[in-house]
Amino acid sequence: MPPCQGSCPRSRAPSRAADRASDAIIGSAILEVADQLLLLRVDRDDGLAGGLRGDDFRVDVFELRVAFGMPPYGVYDVAANEGWVSVGVTANTAEFAVQSIRTWRERMGRGRYPSAHELTITADCGGSNRVRVRLWKRDLQTLADESGLTLRVHHYPPGTSKWNRIEHQLFCHVTQNWRGRPLIDRLAVVELIGATTTKTGLKVECALDTRTYEKGVKVSDAEMASLDITGDAFHPEWNYTIKPRRPKA
Repeated sequence: MPPCQGSCPRSRAPSRAADRASDAIIGSAILEVADQLLLLRVDRDDGLAGGLRGDDFRVDVFELRVAFGMPPYGVYDVAANEGWVSVGVTANTAEFAVQSIRTWRERMGRGRYPSAHELTITADCGGSNRVRVRLWKRDLQTLADESGLTLRVHHYPPGTSKWNRIEHQLFCHVTQNWRGRPLIDRLAVVELIGATTTKTGLKVECALDTRTYEKGVKVSDAEMASLDITGDAFHPEWNYTIKPRRPKA
């Protein structure tokens, strides 16, 4: 398990845009995305116990996969020391990842940062938000259109996901909170995640996402061509901007 908050060096940001996050700018926001793996084992009491393998404002997102078909995807707001976790009931897909970000914005982000006009998302290169997934980019475009936010996306280079601080500031506390407790069903997982706190004031909210997310959704070349997406000068395959499209007359 990675060390908890305060016991590891400050993570490096994957881009200059993320490096400037410490400057508080009301009009923009930063969201960190990371893909994590949670392993579950069956205990003698037939319960399941978890074990981890292995800023205007800055937000970290983590993703877990659990053995009985309920992938949680969470958002960590570093500035507020608050987290949001969506627990799914079907597939771990890019659609689920973007919906979790959307839910965080509706439930927590919009109220805390009402003047934000940009959202910078730093993501791993793998998982449901991996750089080559067309569905990830298409659904981010939909989010940009709905919210009016310009989304600036920066992927961590391969092999550098440990730079993401969410493992040390949120994820380890979630796993510690349910250590030794039977994770027998979805409600138990939601309640234990939502009950996660720390002496430094960490607060986590959690809810079940009962939507159906299908695997293998195809995004056509025509759909990709319709996206308002622009690659940055530095590694455009990892760094790109998605702007809201003007509504059709």
